Amino acid sequence: MTSASQPVTEPLSLAALDTERHVASSGWDQPPRLFALVPTADLLKREPHLAAGLTVSDQIDGALTAIEQEDLPTNESIETLLGQIAWPETVEGCAIVVERLVVPPDAEHGLPEDREAAVAALAEHPDRRDVRLLAAVTRDGRSICLLRQRDHDRDDRVATGADIAPGLVAALRATFTD
Repeated sequence: MTSASQPVTEPLSLAALDTERHVASSGWDQPPRLFALVPTADLLKREPHLAAGLTVSDQIDGALTAIEQEDLPTNESIETLLGQIAWPETVEGCAIVVERLVVPPDAEHGLPEDREAAVAALAEHPDRRDVRLLAAVTRDGRSICLLRQRDHDRDDRVATGADIAPGLVAALRATFTD
C-alpha cells in the first residue's frame, strides 16, 4: 500500500483520486455510488462545453472522466447490482465507492446468529473503524483501490493499492466480460 500524497500521473489513478474526493465532499454515511469511466477526449467531442471545467489532470493523454450512475437500487447487494451491469464500448472503465465497517478479526467471536443483531454488535465494537473504499478498473484489466478512514477524513490521507479489495475488483472486471 502506498500513500496517495505521491505525485500521480496515471489516468486511472487520477480518475480514482478525483472520484474519491468528489464522493468525500458529500460526507459520510452514503449509499454505494457507481461511476462509468469514459475517455475525457471522447466526452469532450460529444460535449464540447465541458472543456471550460477541465483541470490539469483532465488534459493528460488517456485522461478518464467519471460519470455517476444515478438511481441505483438500494435494496440489492453490491454483488447482485454489479452482476446485472454490462457497459457499452464507450465506457473504458468503472469505479464503485462503498462504505464499510472494519473490525479486528477477534471481534467476530461470539456474535449473535441473527444478522441484524450481529451487525449492531459490530457497530458498537470499540475498535471498529469506518472506511470508504473506492475500487476502479479499466476494460484492459488495470485496477486501483483507495481507502479512506473516517478517523483521517480531515487530513485527506488516502491509502492506495491494487490488492485492497480483490473481490470487489473482480466483480467490477466481470462487468466488462461478454
